[in-house]
Amino acid sequence: MKRKLPISGVLITFNAASRLEQALESLTSFCQELVVVDSGSTDNTVNIANRFNARVIQHPFEDFGTQKRFAVNQASHDWVFCLDADEEVSTPLKNAIEKQFSQSIENNIAGFENARCNTFLGRFLKYGEGYPDLNCRLFHRQRAQWSNDKVHEKVQTKPNFKLHRLQGDLLHFSADSLEHYINKQNRYTTIQANELANQGKQPNVFKIIGSPVTRFIKFYVIKLGFLDGWQGLIHISIGSFFCMIKYAKTRSISHKKQEN
Repeated sequence: MKRKLPISGVLITFNAASRLEQALESLTSFCQELVVVDSGSTDNTVNIANRFNARVIQHPFEDFGTQKRFAVNQASHDWVFCLDADEEVSTPLKNAIEKQFSQSIENNIAGFENARCNTFLGRFLKYGEGYPDLNCRLFHRQRAQWSNDKVHEKVQTKPNFKLHRLQGDLLHFSADSLEHYINKQNRYTTIQANELANQGKQPNVFKIIGSPVTRFIKFYVIKLGFLDGWQGLIHISIGSFFCMIKYAKTRSISHKKQEN
C-alpha cells in the first residue's frame, strides 16, 4: 500500500451528495487528510463525508472565495489540494502528484497547475473554452491563496513564487442536466454583474452585443470548438449568451443605483 502524501484534500459542499463519493474517493488515495467545509446540507452530503473519515466543519456560506479560504485554513497540512464536489482527480494526475512529491520541491514553488477536462451533456470537451482550462488546485497555503472573487475564484500566488505544470487532467462533471447548467450560469452572472456594478462599471450597447459575438468566434472557430460536436456548439452558445446577460444585468443594476 502506497504511503499517503502530506497533503490535505479540501472541499466546500452544499447538498453535494450526487457526486461527492467519487470526489472523495479520488482524493483519499493520496491525501493524508480530508477536510469538508459544509454550509448546511440537507441531503446525504455529511454522511458521505463521514464515511470517508473526513473532518467535517459547518460554516455559513458567504461567497466562494471566502468559503474556500476558510476551508484551506482548517487544514492540518500547508500543502492542500482543493477539489469541487463535482470533480475527480484522474489517475494520470494523481500519478503526477505522487511523482512530484517523491522529489524535493523548490522553495519558490507556490503550487501546481493542471488541465481541467469539462464534461457537458455526456461528452468530455477537448477544444474551445472547455479545454485545457488550466487550474491551480494543489498549492502551499503560505505561498498562495484563493482570491477574493465571489464567483470564478482562482488561486493567486504571493510575490516571488511561481507555479509549475503537472500532467494529467482534473475531471469536471459540470452539470447533471442542461436545466441545472443554465440555472447555475444565471446565478453566477448575477453575482458577477453586482460586482461589476459595485466597481462603477456600466457597459455600453456595443459591449453588450459585441462581447458574446467575439466570444463565440474565439472559442468556436479559432479554438476549434466545432470539433466537440453538437455539445461543443451548445456549450459555447450558452457561454456567449450569458456573456451578454452578464453585461446586460450590470447595466440594469447600474441604472437602478443611479435612480436611487
